[in-house]
Amino acid sequence: MEYLYAILPMLVKIAVIVVVLLLLPLPLTWLERKIAGHIQQRPGPMRVGWHGLLQPIADGIKLLTKEDHIPTEADRWLFKIAPVVALVPPFVVFVAIPLGEPIEVFGTVVTLSLSNMNVGLLFILAISGIGIFGIILAGWASNSKYAVLGSLRAIAQMISYEIPMGFSVIGVVMLANSMNMMEIVSAQKELWNVVYQPIGFFVFFVAGLAEAQRIPFDLPEAEGDLGAGYHTEYSGIRFSLFMLSEYIVVVIMAFLNVLLFFGGWHGAPPLVPEIVWLLLKVGFFIWVFMWFRFTFPRYRFDQLMAIGWKVLLPLAIINILVSGLFML
Repeated sequence: MEYLYAILPMLVKIAVIVVVLLLLPLPLTWLERKIAGHIQQRPGPMRVGWHGLLQPIADGIKLLTKEDHIPTEADRWLFKIAPVVALVPPFVVFVAIPLGEPIEVFGTVVTLSLSNMNVGLLFILAISGIGIFGIILAGWASNSKYAVLGSLRAIAQMISYEIPMGFSVIGVVMLANSMNMMEIVSAQKELWNVVYQPIGFFVFFVAGLAEAQRIPFDLPEAEGDLGAGYHTEYSGIRFSLFMLSEYIVVVIMAFLNVLLFFGGWHGAPPLVPEIVWLLLKVGFFIWVFMWFRFTFPRYRFDQLMAIGWKVLLPLAIINILVSGLFML
């Protein structure tokens, strides 16, 4: 019984995170459609519920009841586990993402993170890279040339942009002298890292767009080119798992931008709780990601690769050298 009481706070935090992440697509899909409508001077969803608020629920019912089709020549086992492999890493990443300083609840100190690990940032970057295996499996198991082409483009894109993303946060680690996410945020009490690291933030933000496969870097899904890319052959609930993972990655990138470069929960106005201030910042970045989708055109693949290797990577390396010189 004592062991159960000891792990109960952890179990509650895990349950809350899982439930929230599973339900996130409902408000985010509605919000994205509304943003698209307003940018394009139209009302957006209006028919299902007040201002279309019930539209995500209708979409969920459609996906749950839609036929779960598996191509005859597909590798059935790999085809079934690919969406799960793509979905699990984004959930695991939230183990190392803090939401604020520890708080006291009924005399018990509760940390607002699952694990305050010393190498939290390294853990986040490493686990994020594992999601590429779900895309590889989806393209290969479908036994379709369109899905394979989509997965190959996705692999090339995500690997290419993970490298400048990793280099872009080295300046942040140098300033905080730690890879612990709590210490990185604490180092920004006086001044946010974006002031010291504008180039690092720019590289990280652009690479984050590519990692999340958002326009103008959505070539892995480019519907007009590849018929939805690596998940061409997926339908119903399996297709929705890929979409769920994409939205969670968007939320992760918004959190990382705020925690690494914009002070996390520090700098809250009077009477605004720190966790609310953090979530407002995260919400702003989610809005920016959605705004980009309906504002910028898609790059050609050669342009996409050139930006990653010829622009972002050199900028990230220059940022490391300049940061080192200033610290000396």
